[in-house]
Amino acid sequence: MPRFLGMLFHGLLGGWLLGASPVLAAPYEVEPEVDGELELLALLEDGTLSAETWAALVALRRAGVEPEQATRAALYSLPGLTYAEVDERLRERGASMPEVLTDEERRRLAPFLVNRVPGELSGDARLLTAFALSDSVLPPVALQVRAGGLAGLRVGVLATWARRRLGTLRRDARTRSLVVDAPGSAVLLPKFHAQWTGTSASVLVGTYRLGFGQRLTLDTTALPSPEGFLADDGVRPPGALERECLLSSAACAEAEREADVTPDFRWDEGFRGVAGTVRGAVGRGLELSLTGFGSYQSRSLQRSAVLDRATCESSRMGASGCEAPEVLVPLSRARLEPLRARTLPGVFSEWAGGGNATLALSPRAQVGVTGWAARPVWPVKGATLDFQPHARYPMGGGFGAVGLDASWGLGAVDLFFEGSRSFDSAPAGGGSWAALQRTVLSGTGQELELALRYYGRGFANPYSGATSGPDLLEGQRVRNELGARLRYLYRDAATWRFRGQVDGWTLPADGAVKGTAGLTQVRASARVDWLAWTWLRPSLQLEAREAGLGQALACSDTDDSAELEEVPACSRESRWGVTARVRSEFSESVSVAAQSGYTRVVEPGTSKARNDGRALVELKLRPVESLRLGARIQWKDEDLSERTRLRQEVRTTVDLGWTLLSATTVRGRYVWVVDLKDARAARTPPDAPRHLFQLEVETRF
Repeated sequence: MPRFLGMLFHGLLGGWLLGASPVLAAPYEVEPEVDGELELLALLEDGTLSAETWAALVALRRAGVEPEQATRAALYSLPGLTYAEVDERLRERGASMPEVLTDEERRRLAPFLVNRVPGELSGDARLLTAFALSDSVLPPVALQVRAGGLAGLRVGVLATWARRRLGTLRRDARTRSLVVDAPGSAVLLPKFHAQWTGTSASVLVGTYRLGFGQRLTLDTTALPSPEGFLADDGVRPPGALERECLLSSAACAEAEREADVTPDFRWDEGFRGVAGTVRGAVGRGLELSLTGFGSYQSRSLQRSAVLDRATCESSRMGASGCEAPEVLVPLSRARLEPLRARTLPGVFSEWAGGGNATLALSPRAQVGVTGWAARPVWPVKGATLDFQPHARYPMGGGFGAVGLDASWGLGAVDLFFEGSRSFDSAPAGGGSWAALQRTVLSGTGQELELALRYYGRGFANPYSGATSGPDLLEGQRVRNELGARLRYLYRDAATWRFRGQVDGWTLPADGAVKGTAGLTQVRASARVDWLAWTWLRPSLQLEAREAGLGQALACSDTDDSAELEEVPACSRESRWGVTARVRSEFSESVSVAAQSGYTRVVEPGTSKARNDGRALVELKLRPVESLRLGARIQWKDEDLSERTRLRQEVRTTVDLGWTLLSATTVRGRYVWVVDLKDARAARTPPDAPRHLFQLEVETRF
């Protein structure tokens, strides 16, 4: 493995020294050409985008970038620009060049761009709904409205109508149990903001996200290069259908026990309160920026993450083995029924506050310090609640972090660093250290990045957005990790595009299971796209992950099924996949794509491998400028050898986008999902065919 990594590094470095030409720079898998969030969702569903990239692009679309006013970090967050290209655009802008982006870039990046003229009213409104033919209740609705531009003011609001909203959590004095009122309808106003922006200051009141530096000490924005706070009015579409009955089976009628309904809209619970920034020159070529924030936010929590110390048999704080408390729903004066596991709204409230001070020495050199603290408040009277050890938040009381970040750049080289120390009140905790360093070599058309990271086992920071492996420790990814990531991007606009990445990390201390210290994981991916012909654009993507290196695993009993491929006993978790895609653009209004993929998966501690398959065919039409049509058929099979347990389905999707007048767009989606599991032998009966609909109306003014 070291020899392989060395060969790969020298190959990438050699390509860097020999090559020339433009590339995607922020760590996005592709340069998406989309019109709205429904198309981004489609890319997430077919595996083109990762969940992290999808969240970043949705946040970028809501925040918007003004090319003529944007900073270096904001321009870099746009898909398709390297640091070298961004610096070139900034030099042209400083020389009074009117256009920062080309016409082609403006067309491709239109969903992420805004053009706000000072003194003129502008904004947008989106009405969203989703439903299934199986729904027995009216569909959920969400409304996003933003407006501003007069006197530097901008306001926004997110309103939703929920049909399955649980009541407030409380303790019943008679039974001494935790109870919530039965699910019901409610009009909610989860997000709102009012922001004033001047030449040297900005203040926001309401809901917001914020982040600084390398996202290690504090980041809730999901953006690759956050620079402070931004308004938060984001909403996520409903997920997969859920059972209509939220109580124990005995408490529901038979029709409710078997019926599925569309969930309500969801949203991330960021910060809610006030945030402000002031900036100004403090010397020749020096600029100081000061940001402060305060928040009081009611937060939801999974029932499994709640610890009730009054019913925990162990008296030791943080003892394992304390099950989540049962939550009951009163159906009548004397009848209480258990609630099935799900998210409970408003379980605790959180006081949080902190700030950042950044001194900019030049556009490419700065130093900053960030600090914040938070304390949970449990409003349930008569109960002593806390977080389970596996919850996202540290148990025991308050928590926070403080960190120092710095950046410097000269020529083709940019260096970034952030060190952080977390604090908490958890038993046997107290906090730990973390550090992240990035070195980026950027040119016109390519970029090479080496990122080194160390996160201590006690670094329990729920608001860190730094890069990390996908494994969790007590609900957190940025924890107990020592790793390195090498990423290379290259693009010749007229010929081909390449993106490759190798990421390896080890656990410096024991994880959730004793004896896991030294466990090493490696994952790698590469994608190449041929761009020379519009009528035939093939691409090939490879991915691999090996987990459990350096650890002796106890294997489960050997499965003698002849249908599964035999692998060595005591195998570790492994995943190897290949995806081939071909896209043909016959004209500006007609394109066709076909995709096929295969993945070989070995689950941890097993001695057998399974083979997964997937395929997709897609057609896009644009008969007139104002109308977009799309259709796709997607097949997924998580075990080609049998049809009784994992996901096996065919999903047919039809998309519609229609621009009315010049500022209003209607987008619709219909999805027909067929479960392919064998009803005669499946461990759980296959789902009935599902007919799902999503509708979005967006207007800009």
